[in-house]
Amino acid sequence: MSSDSAPIRKPLEGDAALIRAVGSFALAAAVMNIIVGGGIFRMPSALSAQVGIAAPLALVAGALAIIPVALCFAAIGSRAVATGGPYSYLGATFGNFAGFVAGALMWISNVASSAGVAAAFSVQVANLVPWFGQPLPRAGLLTALYLILYALNAFGVKLGARAITTLAALKLTPLFLLAGAGLFFVDWTQVSFDPRAVPSWAALGTGMVLVMFAYSGMETALVPSGEVRDPSRSVPRATMAAILLVVLLYMGLQVVNQGVLGPALAKSGVPIADTAAALWAPGRVLLLVTACISMAGFLLGNLLGSSRLLFALGRDGYMPHAYGRVSATHRVPLLALATHAGFAWLLALGGTFDALALISGGAICLVYALVGLAAWRGQKTDLRERGGEPFLLWGGPLVPLLAVVAMGLIVTTLTGKEWLAIGVALAGLGVVYAVVRGLKSRQA
Repeated sequence: MSSDSAPIRKPLEGDAALIRAVGSFALAAAVMNIIVGGGIFRMPSALSAQVGIAAPLALVAGALAIIPVALCFAAIGSRAVATGGPYSYLGATFGNFAGFVAGALMWISNVASSAGVAAAFSVQVANLVPWFGQPLPRAGLLTALYLILYALNAFGVKLGARAITTLAALKLTPLFLLAGAGLFFVDWTQVSFDPRAVPSWAALGTGMVLVMFAYSGMETALVPSGEVRDPSRSVPRATMAAILLVVLLYMGLQVVNQGVLGPALAKSGVPIADTAAALWAPGRVLLLVTACISMAGFLLGNLLGSSRLLFALGRDGYMPHAYGRVSATHRVPLLALATHAGFAWLLALGGTFDALALISGGAICLVYALVGLAAWRGQKTDLRERGGEPFLLWGGPLVPLLAVVAMGLIVTTLTGKEWLAIGVALAGLGVVYAVVRGLKSRQA
């Protein structure tokens, strides 16, 4: 065949270049995979230290706060289905600036949480193999980790989705077994659902911040909506099924940890593994391995979703147009993958989980409040970007209002340092937005 008759290969750009290969089951697994990441392996002891035997109440309050948020995600996710998650939701309902702020805040939160969990992953591995606690082996471990995560995502969304589903099954099975079997060994004098057992409302508020960080993640899993089959049905089903299962799992694990370890729980650095060891000696190693698998699964899902967020920003002209292109062979945004993995890797090399979680947790609560507003606006205007019957919220503005108020109350418990970090990030985002808009105006 002559060169004149050869087909012209056009650059693959935009949502039309993506493959819709993610169904309800894979999406639910992705949501659970990201939510049940690194936080659950530290949260029980942190909650116990803050709230004492009434720690389960913080989980109940967190569930009451996160369920309206999940309903808002389900509602707006069934209406605005372009790849980008909250970025696309806010852009479709409140315009470009709101969408850009939501997307940029979310990416900053995601890259910080990825780096923090990767740092925690290196600590877990060092507990199994002490050699990795040294600086150079640790750096090599983190480098290999991000290279593997990049490779799994670079070979297509189908491979990434299968890997996420497999990792979710591997890590969730022992956790559900521990929560279920451990209930038979609980000392119920160490567990209380009585509000009078809460040390103070300030302690409960601090516990709520920890709980919301542990519950967060659905926003990242829902970013690749452009690769979801029948999103008007898959997004609501996957979101609600995943969040309900996570609430049950977290509640079971908190009760079992407190009922088995008692006062020692507050001082445990690896509470899940220590609880497993108290019930069955080899369980400690098993749960340390599970923690490593869990964190790797979180990082894989984080990279999948966050790279699509960068893809969406490039697609819409808020970043270089190259970010909105995908590879010809596997239809994945390679530049976005490399950028997110690279920044997270650099932060993980020099950061810790606790330090990096400060910006991530506060920014996500703000994003959740914005999504609540987007869900209200989308239902009020009957937004339907791709047709079909969307998921309707009962009570009109009631559920979005509950979500916004809940997130507002939680962020009031943030310290001055956390507010400063969020304020600096928002100011930086405003400058970036102004520069990008200015450059686009000159080119127009």
